[in-house]
Amino acid sequence: MLKINRLDHKIWGIAWPAILSNISVPLLGLVDAAILGHLGTTHYLGAVALGSALLSFLYWGFGFLRMGTTGLVAKASGAGEDERALLVLARSAVLAIGLAALVILLHPLWLQAGFALMAPREELLPLANSYASIRIASAPAVLLTYTVVGWFIGRQNTRWPMLIMVSTNVLNIVLDVLFIIGLGLNSDGAAMATVVAEYLGCALALWAVWRTLPRRPGRDLLRQLLFPGPYGVLLRGNRDLFLRTVTLLLCFAFFTAMGDKLGSETLAANSIMLQLLLLAAFALDGFAFAAEGLAGNSLGARDLQGFYAATRRCAMWCAFSAALIALFFTLMHVPLFALMTNIPEVRTVMLQHRGWLLVLPLVAAPSYLLDGVFIGSAETRYMMITMLFSALGVYLPLWFFTRDWGNHGLWLAFTAFNAARGATLYYYYRRLSNKNGWLGEEGAQKSAGKGLETGTS
Repeated sequence: MLKINRLDHKIWGIAWPAILSNISVPLLGLVDAAILGHLGTTHYLGAVALGSALLSFLYWGFGFLRMGTTGLVAKASGAGEDERALLVLARSAVLAIGLAALVILLHPLWLQAGFALMAPREELLPLANSYASIRIASAPAVLLTYTVVGWFIGRQNTRWPMLIMVSTNVLNIVLDVLFIIGLGLNSDGAAMATVVAEYLGCALALWAVWRTLPRRPGRDLLRQLLFPGPYGVLLRGNRDLFLRTVTLLLCFAFFTAMGDKLGSETLAANSIMLQLLLLAAFALDGFAFAAEGLAGNSLGARDLQGFYAATRRCAMWCAFSAALIALFFTLMHVPLFALMTNIPEVRTVMLQHRGWLLVLPLVAAPSYLLDGVFIGSAETRYMMITMLFSALGVYLPLWFFTRDWGNHGLWLAFTAFNAARGATLYYYYRRLSNKNGWLGEEGAQKSAGKGLETGTS
């Protein structure tokens, strides 16, 4: 039986709002899939799958705005430097607006390049291109919301991110029903609903920041925003996160593209199963968010014992939750599949590959949790290294040698990729722990002198 202590209450205080906010994202994807999956053709569902993969690659590629902000804010808050934490948010927001402007300006080029690489079937390309072209209008709202959510998580406040994300996605679902079913706009309607919801969610996020500021920003803050130097530092510091995230998204895009080459039914089935897996992943990320805030805060306060204690308890709860999710999928996959689509061919493919859905939450859980630890500690270089190794050294070679296995080979490669991420991240976690390297060289010397335990047993 699990013994609950004060740290567990703190973890769950951060995790449960993050879980609710996180699962609202794939739930939205599942609602899109469920609505489009009942229109009698796979074309709209396939178009949204391809367009969403490309948009995910773009928007999640800028996920460093969220993750980088969280790590820097967590350390600043742990050190009691609230002014520095606010300045991190302000600079990240300015950077977000600038990057969003570039995205909108250059979107015809990268859309063309993206679809050329994915090489979708001819009948899907116009629908997917139209969907993505509409969604791109929400770039400023998406990137600004990233920075705000990162700031709140760094301050160990996940309630506001929960309200922001849940409100955004509930509104999106309501608009989906209106635009897709009510107005008959199909995949374009799904895109329009998302754009409107994301701008309203961004407005709520900015209002939340203003409402919760410890004090109103003054002219000194504005003057500091005018100096260009820190932005270069911010970009360089987030380079590793950017490369890591782009690699991850390329892996997802590759998965979608290879599924498309296996037929429209396989593409649709993989898309739905991937949405279910994302539901599990985003739920487990609640504990990763708790690890980000608690780990970063402990390291900012130079409390190694607190860091290791938080990591161990977050890992325990993450593993326990992953087991419950795997059990849920085992017992409920048949009604879930029936709920998601009424197309018999798609359901058949899903049932043939259900084993991968059942095992992946357990396999991937360590990578989610350790991502949180490394983000909170700002040791993001290791996240880049492990991601590149897992993608180039495991995922692609294994897929190449199992191509004759069809979709099962694709799912095997994807599962091994997630397992490799967790294993290699744990290797670096142990390595830093054994060397007392979490506080840098100076911190390692001090902690070694105090005889602090590493907590890796």
